[in-house]
Amino acid sequence: MKSINTSLLLGLTLLIPNVSFADTLDNVAKKDVLTCGVSTGLAGFALTDSTGIWKGLDVSVCQSVAAAVLGDASKVKYIPLTTTERFTALQSGEIDILSRNTTWTETRDTSLGFNFAGVNYYDGQGFLVSNKLNVTSAKELDGATFCLQAGSTTEMNLTDYFKTNNMEYRAVTYDTPAQTVAGFKTGRCDAITSDASQLYSLKLQMDEPASYVVLPEIISKEPLGPVVRQGDDKWLNIVKWTLYAALEAEELGVTKDNVAAQLKSANPGVQRLLGVSGKMGENLGLDPKWAYNVVAQVGNYGEVFEKNVGKGSPLQIDRGLNKLWKDGGLMYSMPVR
Repeated sequence: MKSINTSLLLGLTLLIPNVSFADTLDNVAKKDVLTCGVSTGLAGFALTDSTGIWKGLDVSVCQSVAAAVLGDASKVKYIPLTTTERFTALQSGEIDILSRNTTWTETRDTSLGFNFAGVNYYDGQGFLVSNKLNVTSAKELDGATFCLQAGSTTEMNLTDYFKTNNMEYRAVTYDTPAQTVAGFKTGRCDAITSDASQLYSLKLQMDEPASYVVLPEIISKEPLGPVVRQGDDKWLNIVKWTLYAALEAEELGVTKDNVAAQLKSANPGVQRLLGVSGKMGENLGLDPKWAYNVVAQVGNYGEVFEKNVGKGSPLQIDRGLNKLWKDGGLMYSMPVR
């Protein structure tokens, strides 16, 4: 998702003690747990099930990093954060990594003290409306009122789109997805606008999901991915290459079910990925089986996508841009060599 007000964030960081977080790997190893900032609740990305277990695409990033670093995907402490809380939590050191449907933007990457480790979901802002509104295009929403989350770039995108199309709108902001849905249900607005992936999740929260539709227009680029603090390249490399390991595993056909057997593969790429040969783990300061643990305990990227947001999930989202590059998508692992 989107961006907190820059001046507010910079003001808040002045209140944060001058504490060094330059060796996150060492700190995580000493704690023997990864502290991960996630959404307050978004189906498919970060949500607890009936037994209190966290699940979702963003949750899998936390689990994968824990598997790579600690050898155990379950060693994660989840911190639910709103859009306005998430960046301060990362800046202050309350969390080791932010994996909370967060959009990679120039401002965040250059002036707020953060680094994006990559993209785990390519998204774009869209619109959710009731069929009763009888519209088929966002360009029919001139004068409409929109429910959206505060502390995000959603309203900036909305402003740009409506200004470009000579249209007017009103906005009603909320702190959490649940509050946004509640406002929509009570008639505070005509439509919800957010990342399209989130709209499919919010649609499931409606009393009759089939009575609502996500309009076809996508009005922005929203590359979502995990975020770390600047000044710790070792930690950035670990999170970044953990993402790539899941993608590389899918490209090579290494799955959660066959990863043990793949240790005997004659494919040099598989051998390097799983630590049979090469120094991939050593280069990162990790165990040689770091990527093996990621795939064995969490799965490759395709498996994680399908289970949480794809055709094997209630969201039923088409993989689209999130297909591997060789299948016409944008997902591409840097060479593991």
